[in-house]
Amino acid sequence: MHHWMFNCHEVTRLVSESLDRKLPLYQRMGIRMHLLMCKFCSRYRKQLLLMKEILTRYNESDRPKDIFEPLSEEARKRMKHLLSHLEGHNHVH
Repeated sequence: MHHWMFNCHEVTRLVSESLDRKLPLYQRMGIRMHLLMCKFCSRYRKQLLLMKEILTRYNESDRPKDIFEPLSEEARKRMKHLLSHLEGHNHVH
């Protein structure tokens, strides 16, 4: 038989795990009982759920797929030109 009363350490771990997999009934019930009595763990759970929602929305948004996409040929030429121009001004005469 499993114990179903959890301490804060166990609840925070289980709440985090519950985001990735379905927990057994006794764990879900133990978490609920604990959350009814502990405002800190309840707040932690709400914060985790909020972060998950924000990250899910960000993932589904129209953000650039890869911020490290290769530069276009035109952008490379402009950068090379700018760098060579800057190198010419940084030499000590």
